[in-house]
Amino acid sequence: MNAFGKRGGLGGGNGRPQFGVAKPMKSSSGGASSSVPDEAEQFPPVDDLTESFDSASEPTHAGTAAMDRLNSRQNASGDAASSKTEGFEAAVHRIKEQVLPRLLERVDPEAAATLSKDELAEEFRPIIGEVLAELKITLNRREQFALEKVLVDELLGLGPLEELLADPAVSDIMVNGPDQTFVERKGKLELAQIQFRDEEHLFQIAQRIVNKVGRRVDQTTPLADARLQDGSRVNVIIPPLSLRGTAISIRKFSEKPITLDMMKGFGSMSEKMATVLKIAGASRMNVVISGGTGSGKTTMLNALSKMIDPGERVITIEDAAELRLQQPHWLPLETRPANLEGQGAITIRDLVINALRMRPDRIILGEIRGQECFDLLAAMNTGHDGSMATLHSNSPRECLARMENMVMMSDIKIPKEAISRQIADSVDLIVQVKRLRDGSRRTTNITEVIGMEGDVIVTQELFKFEYLDETADGKIVGEYRSMGLRPYTLDKAKQYGFDQPYLEACL
Repeated sequence: MNAFGKRGGLGGGNGRPQFGVAKPMKSSSGGASSSVPDEAEQFPPVDDLTESFDSASEPTHAGTAAMDRLNSRQNASGDAASSKTEGFEAAVHRIKEQVLPRLLERVDPEAAATLSKDELAEEFRPIIGEVLAELKITLNRREQFALEKVLVDELLGLGPLEELLADPAVSDIMVNGPDQTFVERKGKLELAQIQFRDEEHLFQIAQRIVNKVGRRVDQTTPLADARLQDGSRVNVIIPPLSLRGTAISIRKFSEKPITLDMMKGFGSMSEKMATVLKIAGASRMNVVISGGTGSGKTTMLNALSKMIDPGERVITIEDAAELRLQQPHWLPLETRPANLEGQGAITIRDLVINALRMRPDRIILGEIRGQECFDLLAAMNTGHDGSMATLHSNSPRECLARMENMVMMSDIKIPKEAISRQIADSVDLIVQVKRLRDGSRRTTNITEVIGMEGDVIVTQELFKFEYLDETADGKIVGEYRSMGLRPYTLDKAKQYGFDQPYLEACL
């Protein structure tokens, strides 16, 4: 077929074959050439023509499938999904509602709080048996173990959330009121099969979480940031700000710290990129990790911090402490909200200013959000090489623009050109991480900040992730491409003896 969807060899309006498609004349048995072409071979039947035009006008199968997905999404019901449990779990929860009030009458809460979960389960076992006998409820062994676990979680743990927190495949937990809970598994959101009794039950669990870290959540402070014992980050927002009831968002962290080698194994970066980031961490380069929400900025910061020399004094500053460094000389600092009178708040900027007086080798900021950006840049320029921070932005260039804007938000009045120059002098590398639509987290750019040219910050890209294709099951296929440029930060790597491997990794 040619470019117009017609077959080669179509005749024109005058009945003659098109130019370039006539076949050689066949010789007769007597040797004389016959000038009459074989019409059956020269001209296709009319039916074939119709088929060729129809096939050219039909949309491709892929395009049809994509439009079908759009139509099904448009026609889907907009009703809110409910995560009410059914079957065995629902039955255990119904029994728990009957047993719990009678159990609390026979247990001293203060004494129970001093016991571990296993010890409490042992103490509860005979008491639960008595209560079940009173209620004339007969349970098998499996049901009794499930009931004990649910009751212990209710009294000492976080109730229904304990089941999700114990699941290593769950990375995010999002409670949208008592009737709906979503979780993220392998980058995809799905409805979780847990339930809360009512709004009061959910609110009590939220208070239990924030009270453990000295925070509070009530009508005067309906927002709260907290953390769990394993370092998982928690955000709580309650009515009247949340219209569906108390909302709890938990960002879980894996029990085993993720390293750069593990990220390379997951496909989050190439081997050369991992080598460059290891050298950047060990050579005390100032690194800013940029990315969107849930893209893996904190995970990257934790992985980079593994390359810090154990002899260095490291101070981390965060709103809610999430970083878990492996260094022996590590001091975590955390902000404090205002009290009921609206006084006594300690901001990130206050902690950065104070940290400069604590003789740190490196200062690591969990996240830059505002005025503290200027103080961090000052620290990077005054003998605290190797400082790191994370920042919300979609590209390395936007990261620099956001840093300029945050410095201008402060009460320090200096011209924009001076701010740009300070950023160019302070930051060495920008590492861009991104959560792609298939749920995978990739390091999409490693960019150097070279300096100033006029009033513009000059950068050069060392590595870039390039999208190539998508598999049938929705997985994104791409490649990590080295730009083949000589790194500007080679001198810093040379001071620590890493210049040769650094150059080889970049070229």
